[in-house]
Amino acid sequence: MASLNQPSQESRHTRRDFTLNAALALLAGCVITISDACGSDSPTTPSNPPADVNGAISANHGHTAVVTTAQMTAGNALALSIQGTAAHNHTLSLSQADLQMLRNRQSVTHDSTSDPSNTFGVHLHTVTFTPV
Repeated sequence: MASLNQPSQESRHTRRDFTLNAALALLAGCVITISDACGSDSPTTPSNPPADVNGAISANHGHTAVVTTAQMTAGNALALSIQGTAAHNHTLSLSQADLQMLRNRQSVTHDSTSDPSNTFGVHLHTVTFTPV
């Protein structure tokens, strides 16, 4: 039987054992925290932005409106020329919020600038982008 001054072999812990067990306890807590943080099922942005999105242009006579995947991914506000094959130009302004909506596959609708044309006079177009 062990004496009162000396602990038995079974209850004797070394500093090394204590340090090892403490480190393992800390690592176990980190693994749980990391797996919980990465386990979210509701991302705020789709992992793949949609491909280039063509705009549907009201009263169109040769204009073309396209927002590229690169423009959506960059996310910077932009002024988009929609001249296409028309003899005159219009510009369409898209904000960062508009580009975020397109990345999230939500429709965006805006009016172009009002510009003169010899054939159509001063007019504008409503452009709707609907990602798929």
